[in-house]
Amino acid sequence: MMKKYDKEFKLQTVRLIQEEGKSVAQVAREMGLYENTIYR
Repeated sequence: MMKKYDKEFKLQTVRLIQEEGKSVAQVAREMGLYENTIYR
């Protein structure tokens, strides 16, 4: 079963990648997610 993430969580994740220049892999590790989850 897939976990649902709210809009604010998704926006925060995107901000970390785009505005702070962090890699998807780094953000995934920090947030306890798989990289594929972020790409989806």
